[in-house]
Amino acid sequence: MSASLSIQLLQHLTPAQATELSKLLQNVVQDGASIGFLSPMSLEEAEQYWQSVLEPGAFLWAAYMDGSLVGTVQLQLAMKRNATHRAEIAKLMVDPSARRHGIARALMNTAHEQAAVENRSLLILDTRAGDPSNKLYHSLGYIEAGRIPGFARSSEGGLDATVIYYLNL
Repeated sequence: MSASLSIQLLQHLTPAQATELSKLLQNVVQDGASIGFLSPMSLEEAEQYWQSVLEPGAFLWAAYMDGSLVGTVQLQLAMKRNATHRAEIAKLMVDPSARRHGIARALMNTAHEQAAVENRSLLILDTRAGDPSNKLYHSLGYIEAGRIPGFARSSEGGLDATVIYYLNL
């Protein structure tokens, strides 16, 4: 991990941050990431997404390397009374040009730390089967709970399986 990596909690989005995040989202979707969007993705669609992210129980972090946005992750606390022990990791993304520098791991560790502060003992997430992120989640101790075939449509039109993971903190 580069010494110039910094991770910041974003509690509200400035127009500049929303634009940076939108460009990051466009880049990872264009690169084939399965995070709920299809390529090509307009800047407007990306900006609309980011405007809906910060709500009660949601944490959003941005990773910067040498002052440039290179990644992000969210922690979404389950808010139902019978679910106050769990949270979901969502939309982990690292710019394709900045991968393999420990950014995703640093973002995940930050989310784990916040989950512990929030007294969340169970984390869940899902990712497309076969993506490199599966190796990361295994290395962080996540356990595969199952797979759902044909869960998400790819930009090419095919249906991909998703893998559901959990981690007991």
